[in-house]
Amino acid sequence: MSKDSPKCEKSEELEKYFRLKGAANEIRTAILRHLHCFLARDQSSAVANDWWIATAMALRDRVLEELIRTQKVHHENDVRRIYYMSLEYLPGTMLRNTAQALGILDDLELALRSLDQDFDAIAAIEPDMGLGNGGLGRLASCFQDSLATLDYPAVAYGIHYEFGLFRQEIVDGKQVERPDNWIIFGNPWQICRPENIQNVQLYGRIENTYDERGHWHPRWIGGKVIQGVPWDIPVVGYGANTVNFMRLWEARTASEFELDVFNRGEYLYAVQKQSESESISKILYPDDSTVKGKELRLTQQYFFVSCSIKDILRRYTKKNASFDKFVEKIAIQLNDTHPTVAIIELLRLLLDEYNLSWDAAWAICQGVFGYTNHTLLPEALEEWSVDLFAKMLPRHYQLICEINRRFLEDEVEKKWPHDSSKKDALSIIHNGKIRMSYLAVVGSHSVNGVAKMHSELLKSSLFPLFNELYPGKFKNVTNGITPRQWLRSCNPSLSKLIDRTLGSGWTKDLYQLHKLETVAECPIFWKKFREIKLENKIRLARTIFFTCGIQVDPHSLFDIQAKRLHEYKRQHLNLLHILYLYRKILKNPSDDAIVPRTFIFAAKAAPGYYMAKRIIHSINVVAREINNSPTIGGKIKVIFLPNYSVSLASEIIPAADLSEQISTAGKEASGTGNMKFALNGACTIGTLDGANVEIREEVGNGNIFIFGRTEEELRTIKNYNPYAHYHSNNELHEILDWIGSDYFNQKDGDNPLRDIKNSLLDGGDPFFVLEDFDDYVRAQSAVNNTFRNKAEWTKKAILNIARIGKFSSDRAIEDYATHIWHLEKVRTK
Repeated sequence: MSKDSPKCEKSEELEKYFRLKGAANEIRTAILRHLHCFLARDQSSAVANDWWIATAMALRDRVLEELIRTQKVHHENDVRRIYYMSLEYLPGTMLRNTAQALGILDDLELALRSLDQDFDAIAAIEPDMGLGNGGLGRLASCFQDSLATLDYPAVAYGIHYEFGLFRQEIVDGKQVERPDNWIIFGNPWQICRPENIQNVQLYGRIENTYDERGHWHPRWIGGKVIQGVPWDIPVVGYGANTVNFMRLWEARTASEFELDVFNRGEYLYAVQKQSESESISKILYPDDSTVKGKELRLTQQYFFVSCSIKDILRRYTKKNASFDKFVEKIAIQLNDTHPTVAIIELLRLLLDEYNLSWDAAWAICQGVFGYTNHTLLPEALEEWSVDLFAKMLPRHYQLICEINRRFLEDEVEKKWPHDSSKKDALSIIHNGKIRMSYLAVVGSHSVNGVAKMHSELLKSSLFPLFNELYPGKFKNVTNGITPRQWLRSCNPSLSKLIDRTLGSGWTKDLYQLHKLETVAECPIFWKKFREIKLENKIRLARTIFFTCGIQVDPHSLFDIQAKRLHEYKRQHLNLLHILYLYRKILKNPSDDAIVPRTFIFAAKAAPGYYMAKRIIHSINVVAREINNSPTIGGKIKVIFLPNYSVSLASEIIPAADLSEQISTAGKEASGTGNMKFALNGACTIGTLDGANVEIREEVGNGNIFIFGRTEEELRTIKNYNPYAHYHSNNELHEILDWIGSDYFNQKDGDNPLRDIKNSLLDGGDPFFVLEDFDDYVRAQSAVNNTFRNKAEWTKKAILNIARIGKFSSDRAIEDYATHIWHLEKVRTK
């Protein structure tokens, strides 16, 4: 056996067990077959990566059988499907989840043990799929899991990124972005479908032509063509009754390689076209601070929706000769604003390729599209310059102009006659920009927010006139998470404890967790729960030491903020509180009032987001100061874990005692990290923002630590002056002066914390950090005092688990299926 292959003990008892258990033997045989026939390895020469691939392919054999069966039933019955369009997904790794869904996890572990292999070690080799960035992508993957588990026919469309977002490294305390080449050696789960390649046109011009009756028919000609190559990744529902799939598009040049040019020695020119085309699916969210960057991002969005819409039409027209049933058979959900150009692409194809009338084509578009809005932040509501859009997509720009004209003349004029201010406010094209969120609202039959508070703000703040124009169009579907990934898979010890207490039915019906309330005051259950929490914290402490070289106390309070780095999520508020505690301990090192605490951050900042990257640097500067302080005796530690991912989250979340959900009220649409932490027995400290509002309603006000101004209170503050807090709060004044001084200067003279001070004071404190600081300190003091009482803390943690059932993605999908998609379940077994 290779020295780098994971090993474990083999016993005669195990061998006897294998002779009795057929499933494990079948898996063992399949692993060896793939090892020999696909990888050309035997057991003695196979390395760890070989074992992972062979094991994944052994599972894939079973998955593909179920995929073929599922799709055959869907095709033969011409079922109504939901087509989910998202620019990102975050499925994480698939080995454990797939084995779990197939119901063969125990057999797989035994099969590998018989081959002297350890399942956990092999599973750790699998890279996370680099298909997303944060909550948007993870939500999309949770939804795909629930769709398959609940037996809803679905196809998820996206981009087959070569590098995903980026792999984060911390060098001298600063974020450094490295390529996340997750697919460099291939991936055993994906299947290429070259027979379904689509061609995508860009640029060019419009030629005006007329038919024999004198009717105008514009033709889009010229430009360049890119090929979209589809890769399918199966999505296995829990129990494997339904296997849906993601279809991800890879960009390739449609022209042949210019061999004669290459042979003349013009090597770079010969590969230039290929390189330009393939750059489209290289990375998620290319930097759009330049014109070229904006052009690439729009190309990326149009490429993926064009391929997807054409694929939907291909599938539909195989079974249907007319478009009479299109709305009956097709539902398309736009996951945020990025895929909005899909509405125009479908309209264009129906008009120009299938010769439908405008009224028929537009009715189809409005009949099939639903739009989920995920943000209230203006910078995330995409707008494209008219000049850029018209240059790249000339026919689409014509259609948007016509949609806007009809919308303003027919709908807005009817509602508000002769009111030019309403037309100006609602126009899709405004000040040389195309407002894509407005197009999504006009072109969809349903618009939904992702938490009650967010949905109300959509109607009252973001789209108030649209809400008045389209009563009933705006809905709410509160986000959810899959309990298969975020409890059963990532926290197996807690899952087994719950199974022994309640049975396993909660895996598909999370509301069953409410039965845990009966043991919330049971000392025996407390003891087992605390043992599992400590076990998870010890495992995370090992990861911290291995990754950061810092020893932390697993008995300390693990206070965790793990999420995308953005100023509105207020990691710098957390940092100010850490400095507040640090100063208290420095002043009185012998004071035992502060319970030992380990502050853990994990976050990526967008490469072009200067302030977010400065906050990461600041966290690491403060961490170095505190972790090396001889005065405080390790009472507090500060950790920044690099390269946050689904796999890392699966280690972090089960170990958390306290979940930091401290965004500025009114800025977070929903959040799903808050749900994941609560499901794993962490208490939340948070503002009344996003889904925190509903979590408080469910778990009870006594089991969550709420602080800060409400959205309504912040909205009514006029002429906010952060200097007022600076001058009135002596402790805050001293902290801000401290971070703005030379004390935290690095070797090169740089002090990133000075930027935080400047943002909070001279920058106007746009996210009300100083406004909420005092109340945050108060809430953190309550956390400190409650954690001292182990019985009280444990009861709160258990009640969080028991009362979080509403926040299952299964419930969210049922809401979508019933109220938006009108989708029926299709049993395939």
